[in-house]
Amino acid sequence: MPRNSLLEAPPYAVEQALRKFGSNLRTARLRRGITIAEVAGKIGTGTRAVMDAERGKASTGVAVYAALLWSFDLLPAFEDLANPLKDEQGLLLARRREPTRARRGRGLDNDF
Repeated sequence: MPRNSLLEAPPYAVEQALRKFGSNLRTARLRRGITIAEVAGKIGTGTRAVMDAERGKASTGVAVYAALLWSFDLLPAFEDLANPLKDEQGLLLARRREPTRARRGRGLDNDF
């Protein structure tokens, strides 16, 4: 069975973003004085999953990342990711598809 190439070699920008995210999670944990074992127990996973998340490994499940954010009271920032109201490009594309004027349908009339 072929492995997911995204996990083996993600695009450079994705890899860098995950590394930065992992580093940020590690900083949040250390500032709170929590050990890897303690946070792993709190979110119900093993220490390896926490260590992998803090390294920004692409194979780490999004649930682990979300649970870590929750454990540090940082989950609201995660909930705002990909907010459609803040998607400038998506909003622009949607506006281009909106009709510029209203038209009446050509229904049947009673003109005989």
